[in-house]
Amino acid sequence: MSKAVLLVNLGSPDSPKVGDVRRYLNEFLMDGRVIDVAWPLRRLIVGFILINRPKESAHAYSTVWTKEGSPLVVTSRHVQQLVQAQVPVPVELAMRYQNPSITAAVKKLAAQGITEVLLIPLFPHFAMSSYETAVVRVQEVAAQLAPQMKVKVQPPYFADPDYLAALVASAEPQLKAGYDHLLFSFHGIPERHLYKSDTTGCNCLRVSNCCEMASPAHATCYRAQCFKTVAGFVARAGIPPEKYSVAFQSRLGNDPWLKPYTDFELQILPKRGVKKLLVICPAFVSDCLETIEEIGERGRETFLEAGGKEFALIPCMNEHPQWIAALKNMAGKFLAAK
Repeated sequence: MSKAVLLVNLGSPDSPKVGDVRRYLNEFLMDGRVIDVAWPLRRLIVGFILINRPKESAHAYSTVWTKEGSPLVVTSRHVQQLVQAQVPVPVELAMRYQNPSITAAVKKLAAQGITEVLLIPLFPHFAMSSYETAVVRVQEVAAQLAPQMKVKVQPPYFADPDYLAALVASAEPQLKAGYDHLLFSFHGIPERHLYKSDTTGCNCLRVSNCCEMASPAHATCYRAQCFKTVAGFVARAGIPPEKYSVAFQSRLGNDPWLKPYTDFELQILPKRGVKKLLVICPAFVSDCLETIEEIGERGRETFLEAGGKEFALIPCMNEHPQWIAALKNMAGKFLAAK
């Protein structure tokens, strides 16, 4: 049996041009696991969004674009190369949306005679709109193009010791520099996604301490997994309860999303006496528009205008050696299995 590893991240437009951004947003937002309503209504909603959003997003992308391209794709490629240097089987990279595509990656692996693939979604936490959609799409493409190829999926690693160690190590320089408060800003999701992912049908957001109670629902509960990451991080980094909090960013539309909202917290924290703020975004393993522009630029401005004095965004793990080692270890367990 010939094995390989496939890393999958979310994706990015091919360029910051309006046309490329529109194409990317259309593919992303028309995913039924992102905007989870009936296709006709989804098409109508996305149609309205695509009137003005591509131009606005294109401007935002232009502020973070590098000479090599999208920060998310560029960093993901570097990670692929670093893992490949330490793993004795092919390591491919794909994006859930746009390029490099899942279809191209599966075709390339099939042409090499690969019969078993470890899919590592570059999302530490389970969510319909990230982890699940990446897994389902790879499985669909593999079934269509390479039915002989078995796809083994790396489970969410939100509490994996290697992931947590890498996260803390990557944040250590900023933590040592000192701060008043550390804000964990996770990507938000609509509350209804929690209800849909709740395998028990009676846990998520139905009781006030749902994330603290042991439940089978936590295997697919994004919110509970985020809190597990925070608990693991602060325990390893020795951060007292009064020096950190959790919020959720990047909401879209008017439906209720996970609270508290990051942009609101950035306005409130200075009023609570926080002058020197650190922000970390553990849902992202690679810096991207949502970290660099949304938090690093707009978030900074919001905090400073509200009375804050110093704002620092902790970079994502990106190419940190301990993150590469964590991915190598995931691959190693797969390769060692019979």
